[in-house]
Amino acid sequence: MKTLTFLLCLLCLLAQTATAQLQPVRLPDGKFPTYYHQRASHFRTLPHTRGDVIFLGNSISDSAEWSELFDDPQVKNRGISGDVSAGVLNRVGEVVARRPAKVFVLIGTNDLAGKVPPDSVVKNITWLADYLRQESPATRLYVQSILPVNDAFGKFAGHVHNGALINQVNEQLRRLATAHGYTYLDLHAGFADATGKLDARYTNDGLHLTGAGYMRWKHLIYPKVYDLQDQLALLPLPQQVQWTAAAFPLYQCRTIVVQQPALLPEAERLKQLLAEKGLLLRVTSQPAPGEAHMALALGPVAADHFPEEAYALAVTDARVQLTANTAHGIFNGLQTLVQLCRDGAFLPGCTIRDWPAFGWRGYMVDVGRNYQPMSLLKQQIDAMARYKLNVFHFHATEDIAWRLQVPGFAQLTAPEHMLRDPGQYYSEAEVQELIGYCRARYITLVPELDMPGHSAAFTRATGTVMQSPAGLTTVKEVLTRFTQTYDVPYLHVGADEVKITNSDFLPQVTGLLHQMGKKTIGWEPGGNLDPATIRQLWMREVERQPGRQYIDSRHLYLNHMDPLESVVTVFNRRLGDAAAADSSLLGATLCVWNDRRVARPEEVLQHNAVYPALLAFAERSWCGGGYPGWVSTVGQPDSERANAFKAFERRLLDHKALYFRRLPFPYAAQADISWQLLGPYPNKGDLTRAFAPEKPGSKVGKPAAEVAGGTVVLRHWWSPQVAGALEQPRENTTWYATTRFWSNADTTGYFWIGFNDLSRSYNSASPAAGTWDNRGSAVLLNGQAIAPPAWQHPGQPGHPEVPLQDEGYSYRPPTAAPVRKGWNTVLVKLPVGRFKGSDWQNPVKWMFTFVPLGAGG
Repeated sequence: MKTLTFLLCLLCLLAQTATAQLQPVRLPDGKFPTYYHQRASHFRTLPHTRGDVIFLGNSISDSAEWSELFDDPQVKNRGISGDVSAGVLNRVGEVVARRPAKVFVLIGTNDLAGKVPPDSVVKNITWLADYLRQESPATRLYVQSILPVNDAFGKFAGHVHNGALINQVNEQLRRLATAHGYTYLDLHAGFADATGKLDARYTNDGLHLTGAGYMRWKHLIYPKVYDLQDQLALLPLPQQVQWTAAAFPLYQCRTIVVQQPALLPEAERLKQLLAEKGLLLRVTSQPAPGEAHMALALGPVAADHFPEEAYALAVTDARVQLTANTAHGIFNGLQTLVQLCRDGAFLPGCTIRDWPAFGWRGYMVDVGRNYQPMSLLKQQIDAMARYKLNVFHFHATEDIAWRLQVPGFAQLTAPEHMLRDPGQYYSEAEVQELIGYCRARYITLVPELDMPGHSAAFTRATGTVMQSPAGLTTVKEVLTRFTQTYDVPYLHVGADEVKITNSDFLPQVTGLLHQMGKKTIGWEPGGNLDPATIRQLWMREVERQPGRQYIDSRHLYLNHMDPLESVVTVFNRRLGDAAAADSSLLGATLCVWNDRRVARPEEVLQHNAVYPALLAFAERSWCGGGYPGWVSTVGQPDSERANAFKAFERRLLDHKALYFRRLPFPYAAQADISWQLLGPYPNKGDLTRAFAPEKPGSKVGKPAAEVAGGTVVLRHWWSPQVAGALEQPRENTTWYATTRFWSNADTTGYFWIGFNDLSRSYNSASPAAGTWDNRGSAVLLNGQAIAPPAWQHPGQPGHPEVPLQDEGYSYRPPTAAPVRKGWNTVLVKLPVGRFKGSDWQNPVKWMFTFVPLGAGG
């Protein structure tokens, strides 16, 4: 009764302050036991860190090793055994002072055991929510339901008969969540057995949790800790997937069962992948009776396309079964299986049957212009493998440098013949290592020795022009030694962007390679390639010829795209203008050229937003489908296309959070941003002219259009081939775009803002000082203009040897601007003059980017 009186007095105090600024709770030290003060004092002396996730509560929280459970030092314990809701209120100031990212509170079962009425428990918890929102509005609060109890163990008699009271508290907490600004998490249902009591699998005393219980808890809340969807995100999405209510206890699994020797390497691969998650398994031919296990097997799997890559996966409560027609199919299935292991605790029940729509799913890097170290290449190959890409296109020779060693031709890789990164090339041992590294991941390495164009480095090294008689002889010697040295099935000969002066050159080159058992690939449009050479399409419309095979790379050059635009563009592409491969269309290759010098090799991945686009390409090249035409925008809000992209984006962002925490992944959520477009306003070439939307009090008509996305392309520089947001864009007009976003507090907001993320291949000039671009574009937040960055190299004329520094929004610090509590209005001014650029290096790409990234403080 002493505790009850104490809590009721506290509630009276809270009621008095309910309509005013909430004040911290200060209660006499004598009201709390020694252990409470030991823990509370310890918490107060710990260092303050940013972005923490705090678990706040009683013994059920106290007993967890949270940072180890999540393998994350930012997940922290603020549980105190025996604590009650009043005790949490008394010490919440320590939590608030840290401004954590998230707080997960679980409290109340000790209150009920102490005869505190359910309504009183709920009032304390909602006061806690209100106080936390007042003092740290950026912190997200998750109120977890009180767990069920079980009287079958004969312990904690004051607790285990309170099932009805627990349900009463939980129902009130659920109903009050919106009003008090917290997210309610129903753990009760996840821990209850068929009778509504605490499942005996997760407790040994009817109140507290065992290790299995904490694994269950982790599984239930993992998506909330890391801002993931509740439904596990698979990427690429399998062709057929059905989710079930089963849950495989991964933490209990100790065995991988394999009975076919051909699959032992894949079993060892799975063993290693799970070891990286802290799970130690053994490979054996038989499981122990009743043992939860994983099994790999070769067996028939039906597939609409490419059965050699198909797999079937079934997850039940007791078993994970992966079956495929080949070891390659097993490998593909393992990539999906590892994604199912999202939280390291339970795998969600499912049945999957899957196969690729395209057999050629390629990714190209240009190391001729900008050398990349082996570690960086392997990083990208690993990403390819995780997302089931299977062709690594290695563009190794260029005008700038020849970077691939050919025995007997040391002059090709001599530093004096390289214009960038002199002396940086791939030795014979390194190329062999790359070939093997790819092969071990079911990826085919396709080297490209560009000829006869893009061959100035060859000319410097040999003193001959490729198309000359002497040059052709040397090329044949190089190719002969190359094919004798490197075991690769394909060789890409380039053959584009060059005037053919020797009509025998390409036929002789490809004929020689075919005689030596190599398949050849060349760019189309390009030179006079023979019919047996596979055509890789680049930018123009090409009519496919009977009997020829094609790879699509049209409008798949990341070096020309903005980071947000690239994901939209690639996701929407109908590769090769077909939903799936056929006898003529093999598939597609995503390309990263980056003609311009980079200051560091890693900038190729950052400036071109490689990994976000790579995942979009993996989705489209595996799943097939897509939409006709080439589009650069998300589309109208709630359209079928926009909703399809929104669903994909959620999965993409989940993978960013899970698998790219330490890798460059310049992408932010954009699908839910909706813009109203106002215009057109004829500006008669005066790009400074102001119109009604930016004049306070002026009447503005109805929006002319509505479009979703963080990047909105009004008119692409390749219009009309690439569609933008405006159906009929006109020169010498000004448009405005407006949207709004919500903030929980007056604070500093951070944003991606840009008006032309410069191509990494054109030599475009940097913006002039004091401007966003050369069109007079502007952005206003709540009526106040946001100043452009203080450019590092304002007005720098474009030059291939001058690296980009801060011209793109994704590789400079986000723009900071004051944000007010409530709704914030954004107005973007978008004037344009003529659509023709000052030269071909400076095309007019009429567009803007505005994305809120979050708040500071």
